[in-house]
Amino acid sequence: MRLWTLHPCYLDSRGLVALWREALLAQAVLSGKTRGYIHHPQLVRFRDSQSPLAAIASYLHAVHAEATLRGYRFDATKINSAREAAPIVVTSGQLEYEWAHLFAKLRVRDPSRLEHFISLPLPQPHPLFQIAPGPVADWEVTRAKSSSRPAEGS
Repeated sequence: MRLWTLHPCYLDSRGLVALWREALLAQAVLSGKTRGYIHHPQLVRFRDSQSPLAAIASYLHAVHAEATLRGYRFDATKINSAREAAPIVVTSGQLEYEWAHLFAKLRVRDPSRLEHFISLPLPQPHPLFQIAPGPVADWEVTRAKSSSRPAEGS
């Protein structure tokens, strides 16, 4: 599951469709409608928000808006009705990490899309997020963190 901090306009078609599905799954988890993924690190910032269900609904509405701009027909009735959510503060380090992560994906999946964004120093965040200075989020699973974990059974 990847709930991108960056604006969905940067995602390729595969990434946008995956984001829609994964955000709907996150909504189900936050609504208590599934037992899977309840401890997934991508959900931390939503759970820590003032209103997790409003936050994920707001997140989904922006994904839906981007899909509509591209001519996709995502079903907006799948989004729980909730009031507008307060912005969630996310660090610039998290945004930078995800930007590099997306570039790696686009290099393989859609190099022509990558060319459109290669000169941007940093992307715009998803409208739900407000950027503040800081490092990569503690909940993010990075290569450095995963390689420093002890092996199972150690």
